[in-house]
Order: sequence, then structure tokens, then C-alpha cells
Amino acid sequence: MTDHGIEFPVSRLHVVPAVLALATPTWQREVWLNSEEFEDLDYIVHVLFDDFCDADDPAPWLGKSLRTEEEVALMKELGAAYSAVESAVSSGAGDEEYLEHPAWASAVAVAAKLAHVMVNNDLKAASRQHYGEES
Repeated sequence: MTDHGIEFPVSRLHVVPAVLALATPTWQREVWLNSEEFEDLDYIVHVLFDDFCDADDPAPWLGKSLRTEEEVALMKELGAAYSAVESAVSSGAGDEEYLEHPAWASAVAVAAKLAHVMVNNDLKAASRQHYGEES
């Protein structure tokens, strides 16, 4: 798959950890549900839908904060999985209601696939940069 590079590396530095957080249920429970922590689901949603990507329409972010068409497709799938949970929970629901919803497991599963692809793509790009093409 073609790596389109990253025009906004700082954006990528926000997107990848946000996806990893969505892929890690233990992190969600230990951090998001702890009022003393800075990160919560709202923060992750802002990163992935508002600030550094648009998980509902990620195609324009190809080559900016997303490297490949596969990342775009998985980000779109993640946006749909999250939106399905958001539509199912009550307005103003807290993080715990999201985590308890039966459809949350689908969002976590897609995030895990996307996290794997993104980290792998970043490692390949770093290897190419360090060792030259196709190491």
C-alpha cells in the first residue's frame, strides 16, 4: 500500500495515541474513569473527529495525519463504530456508559486494527528513513 507520508507530523503524534487509547480497555477504565486524570473520552473524540482528523470523513487527511488508504478506511470504520455507540447511549452520557454499551467492543476492535496498522506504518517509514528503501 502506498505511504503518502505525513504533512503534519504533530497531528500524527496526537492521532496515534488517541487510537491506541481507544484500543485499550484497561487504559480507558484506569484513566478515563479517573477524575484526576487529564484524558477522557471527550478528549479522544476531539482529537479524532475535530482537531487532527475527521473520523467521519478521513479521506482529506490522507498524507496529512494518515499515511495510507488502509488507515483512511479503518479510520472511517472507527468513526462509524463510535457513532453507533454515541447514537445508542443517552444524550450527555458519561464515559462509563459508553464503555458499558455492548457495541463498545466493536469500536475497540476496529481501533485495535487501526492502531496496529498505524504503528506498523510508522515503523516502516522510520526504517526507510534510517536504512533506505525497503529495509
